[in-house]
Amino acid sequence: MTKNPPAAVAFEPEFMKGLREIFEERIVFNRVMGLKITELDSEHVCGRIEMKPELVGHFLHHRLHGGVISASLDAMGGLAAMAAIGARHMDEPILQRLQRFMKLGTIDLRIDYLRPAIGDHFDLRAQVLRLGSRVASTRMEFFSASGKLLSTGAGAYIIS
Repeated sequence: MTKNPPAAVAFEPEFMKGLREIFEERIVFNRVMGLKITELDSEHVCGRIEMKPELVGHFLHHRLHGGVISASLDAMGGLAAMAAIGARHMDEPILQRLQRFMKLGTIDLRIDYLRPAIGDHFDLRAQVLRLGSRVASTRMEFFSASGKLLSTGAGAYIIS
């Protein structure tokens, strides 16, 4: 007998607003990269980075710096973990769930660079593969504006 996966949790607007503020504004490096949330639910998160001169890694080819790819995939993996944690603790007040973000930290990260990142913007996607009591395991993807897969990532995050 197979078990149906749990339905996506609908977050309160206040939780979504708080999570967006932490992720896009308070985490300064995300703000520097211009990383924005485009979709967020308990099962997956999506984001976007607009290309800008400060993010160029190879000046002749106008390619995005690999560090930006790595950092943005890491950030999206953390956001996916936070969304899953938020869904697990819906019985807690919103502020208490948001404060769980402060305890989150990367403990392992692997990035595979598949193709050069050239374009006017890039889309990112992340999901939690497993949410344990202390560690969340995630998978992340980095796409060109046309939808071509440019990089992938896998991360582990301490959540307690």
